Amino acid sequence: MVQLRAYAPGDCPVLAALFAETVRTVNAADYTPEQIEAWVGEPVDVNAWDRSLRAHTAIVAEEAGRIVGFGDMDASGYLDRLYVHRDFQRQGIASALCAALEAAVGGPRFVTHASLTARPFFESRGYRVIRAQQVVRRGVALTNFVMEKQIEPAG
Repeated sequence: MVQLRAYAPGDCPVLAALFAETVRTVNAADYTPEQIEAWVGEPVDVNAWDRSLRAHTAIVAEEAGRIVGFGDMDASGYLDRLYVHRDFQRQGIASALCAALEAAVGGPRFVTHASLTARPFFESRGYRVIRAQQVVRRGVALTNFVMEKQIEPAG
């Protein structure tokens, strides 16, 4: 059973490794090897990630004490990172993380920059594409999508 909990600074090295492995395996279906290497080719700056994760609402998913996913959102509703371990895809973990982040941050809208791989997931959660864009990493262009979800006021 997957449990969600708040991020702790000691999690950061595990999250960085999970990010790299997920991109290299799950995202490899939609990006070339050159693009994947540009995306994750250098080690994550764990100190910078830790500062960012501590500044955001960051949630970790665990199963039997093993970290299987994580996500973070800033106070403006920008969903920065959302990754689930390759062996735990399509089990509702990303949905649970996303729902928890949206509930914790609240607000009238949420925005993310979704990969080709993640776009259908976000569309299924009510996000719509604002625009496609090319992001250049280490001289290599990668396509992603600026996506937005508007929250209708209750009442």
